[in-house]
Amino acid sequence: MKDRVKVLTKLFVSTLYLSAFTFGGGYVIVTLMKKKFVDEYHWIEEDEMLDLVAIAQSAPGPIAVNGAIVVGYKLDGMLGALVAIVATIIPPFVIISAVSVFYDLFRTNFIIGQMLEGMQAGVGAVIASVVWEMGADVVKSKNTSSILIMMAAFAATCFFEVNVVIVVLVCALLGVVRTLLGRKEGSK
Repeated sequence: MKDRVKVLTKLFVSTLYLSAFTFGGGYVIVTLMKKKFVDEYHWIEEDEMLDLVAIAQSAPGPIAVNGAIVVGYKLDGMLGALVAIVATIIPPFVIISAVSVFYDLFRTNFIIGQMLEGMQAGVGAVIASVVWEMGADVVKSKNTSSILIMMAAFAATCFFEVNVVIVVLVCALLGVVRTLLGRKEGSK
């Protein structure tokens, strides 16, 4: 029981901290979640993190909350998911509430406007880092089909401007087909 409370407390504090100090959306928090939950705590494996990102992206709702749900659920079922959700939602809720109260002041403040523009550059760098690290993991796996799927998804979105929703759905379908074929071959 003590271990469970300790893990849930650590999960709450970690996701609260990540959510509070992550600017730029869900893709930024993915990198930080990987560093915290994979590299530091060793709660999940690297390949599980890729699965987590895929699930979080394809599920409706914010990627940060979806990612926290998957990690929390893996650690302690529904209670872990609930703890992770609450911790992830608190910081944006408080920040948005404060911004809404002082909206007129924020809207016209030059310094805050410049600060937000500077943060956009940092967000771009963090997103590039996520893409680089996760893409490198796929390439390191030396799984030809995974590499081809990754390259095709990149080409479809960047060069042919295919809607990201379609790319995610096609990749999910390919993942299901690969899994079913793998199980079929494994049962022979």
